[in-house]
Amino acid sequence: MNLPKGFFANGLHCGIKKNGKKDLSLFYSEKPCVAAGVFTKNIFKAAPVLVSQKNIKNKIHCIAANSGCANACTGERGIGDAKKICELTAAQLNVKSENILVASTGVIGQYLPMDKIKKGIHKLCHSVTLSLCHSPLSAVEGIMTTDTFSKIKNVKLKIKNSEITIWGCAKGSGMIEPNLATMLSFILTDAQITKDALSRALKIATELSFNCLTVDGDTSTNDTVFALANGVAKNKIISEGKNFQLFCAQLTAVCIELTKMLAHDGEGATKLITVNVMGAKNIYDAKKIAKTVANSPLVKTAIFGNDANWGRIVAAIGRSGVMVDSKKVDVSFGNLCVFKKGHPVSFSEEIAKKIILQKSVSININLNSGKEYATVYTCDFSDGYIKVNASYRS
Repeated sequence: MNLPKGFFANGLHCGIKKNGKKDLSLFYSEKPCVAAGVFTKNIFKAAPVLVSQKNIKNKIHCIAANSGCANACTGERGIGDAKKICELTAAQLNVKSENILVASTGVIGQYLPMDKIKKGIHKLCHSVTLSLCHSPLSAVEGIMTTDTFSKIKNVKLKIKNSEITIWGCAKGSGMIEPNLATMLSFILTDAQITKDALSRALKIATELSFNCLTVDGDTSTNDTVFALANGVAKNKIISEGKNFQLFCAQLTAVCIELTKMLAHDGEGATKLITVNVMGAKNIYDAKKIAKTVANSPLVKTAIFGNDANWGRIVAAIGRSGVMVDSKKVDVSFGNLCVFKKGHPVSFSEEIAKKIILQKSVSININLNSGKEYATVYTCDFSDGYIKVNASYRS
């Protein structure tokens, strides 16, 4: 998929990964961008997170990202390495280091091979600035770790006579739990929008997408979402009102699609599971219940085994910490009701199995106690998850 106007991207193998796969990427705009970001809430924030949290206050020209090494829990040396990546990239692009954002993903507690990264940055900057090799797909591949496929989505919208593109990519398969995940997501747009409006739109989009994602209940040290807007579309500047609402809706749509891809590609996953909780007194209760069900290993393994074991769902609801009226709760797999008003109902196990055999399974819970709702995306647990994570460092 083509990037928004004025953006260039590429990725390559610089030597961080032993398997020869791409491990270094640049996402570049010659014109300076307004930028917004959302970061991990893990106390042990990785060095690139700490550096980017400062730099994102400025106009941004480029995101430099690597995979294969998280540069997390690496102390002052890690901070210095993250800053050095910004300096090396800035020098090649003839901008200031504070105009660069940096992101890393991979194994925690290892230092970056800076000599290899220096050579890789030189090649990438040369390729993107001279348009010698422009490959958004290569750039996305360069941030992947245990992902089995690249995750890219874009949309177009019109504001009067101006066509705007919003393009997004993401990586992540394991150690994924709201808020955010072992997840990097970079969103690029040629829209002309104020920094405040972009920040507000990203916060709304993230809350309805990435923060409604869980694979295994673990929150990473490196979670990062960046949004860059270079204004090349030359639309009427977006700040509020209908244009802001339109932009926000389309940005949210991109983020939700990326979220679904992330859940579908959970380590060892065979199915996407969507947990919908309706009829709650407030959105916080709805989300807490949905996340408890989505994180339940018993629920996730039952779905993997094609078992309509609604008792595990009810048990998860009951231990969520939310006070619900058990006599009002309904549970369904898709449109098939299996538990109603606190009592089991007769249903066809054969039909239930057909529903759960699908690649995408919906668990619908109605608390019948209010008007609020929430949706959380997750995946099943298979033996593949154990195999991937048992040997992740080797």
